[in-house]
Amino acid sequence: MDIKAKIDEIIAKIKSDDKFAAKFKKDPVKAVEDLLGVDLPDEQVEGVVSGVKAKLKLDGDDKDGLLNKAKGLFK
Repeated sequence: MDIKAKIDEIIAKIKSDDKFAAKFKKDPVKAVEDLLGVDLPDEQVEGVVSGVKAKLKLDGDDKDGLLNKAKGLFK
């Protein structure tokens, strides 16, 4: 599996599909698994989720404050 390609695919889906973006915000691991069509161990999916979140932040596409809200969970 080309992880970079999957991250780009997930980001494109987040940008183009508000329902998927909301699902990713609520439960990113489940959203990624559903999009990929496979049930992987959470540890493996979390790596992809982290890559997506980092790329969204670097691209300045975190318009809804997704990352800021996620960071609030760890305070």
